[in-house]
Amino acid sequence: MDDKTKWNEKYNKRLNDEPVEPEPNRRLKDRVSFFSGGTALDIACGLGGNSILLAEHNFHVQAIDISDVAIKYVQEQAAKKQLPIDTRIYDLTKLNKLNWKDQSFDIVVITYYLDRALFPIVKSVIKENGYFFMETYYLTPEKEGKGISNQYKLQPKELQTEFADWTIHYFEENEQEGRQTIFCKKP
Repeated sequence: MDDKTKWNEKYNKRLNDEPVEPEPNRRLKDRVSFFSGGTALDIACGLGGNSILLAEHNFHVQAIDISDVAIKYVQEQAAKKQLPIDTRIYDLTKLNKLNWKDQSFDIVVITYYLDRALFPIVKSVIKENGYFFMETYYLTPEKEGKGISNQYKLQPKELQTEFADWTIHYFEENEQEGRQTIFCKKP
């Protein structure tokens, strides 16, 4: 089964089994006091909880995901709530075809998606004094070899090291949940 089919099935099941509006990431929501609007990019946006949060805080959001089911849902929610969210179906495994050359963003958000090849792209498209928020799985002794493949888990302090030259406002490694979170500002 290809990735698009897998994610379409997952989102169809979720929308049919739990017809509850997706929530934004709690740690991103806790950082909204930093936001004053602008442009935002939500990479691997899923059902759009983070995109909706950002749009409600005066951001014009570009939301991308591989799943046309997820993107259709985000489009419907944006229209219903009259929010400025532009959507795009995109397979992030084809980074060589991704073109944000003429675009820049005040904030880029990635939650529970990891492709390290995105880091230089993210760094290049965030405006000076712009923000980056990322949260995903990380490799802990308790979670090694369990759940998702270890290749999709960050190494300890990996985000902190990767963005060491940025101003880090928040960094957390939660071993119980097996997640790593960073919120930082580009110099």
